[in-house]
Amino acid sequence: MPRSATPTRSKRDRVKALPWDALLQASVVIGRRWWALSEKDRARLSSLLRDSGGRLGNLSSRERNELRKLVGKLDFKAMSRELLLLTGARRGRGKRSRRRVS
Repeated sequence: MPRSATPTRSKRDRVKALPWDALLQASVVIGRRWWALSEKDRARLSSLLRDSGGRLGNLSSRERNELRKLVGKLDFKAMSRELLLLTGARRGRGKRSRRRVS
């Protein structure tokens, strides 16, 4: 099968195309949440994530519950709201917000 006609981009071109400002702002928001945890919680969360290898099945049920509790302290719901505000996303501008006219 022939390759597509689009030329391959160099690593430099791909790096330039990244939205660096958005990545930086997102890292600030996530870092703020991370550092709001106590040092003990950060260490335990890191340990659980490292031990699990990214798979919850590798943890005992007690460890999974502890992980849920620690992740809950990060407050992902509020973090996602902050990240959406950074992107300038607006709710209610899609098709679902339009009224049907009969």
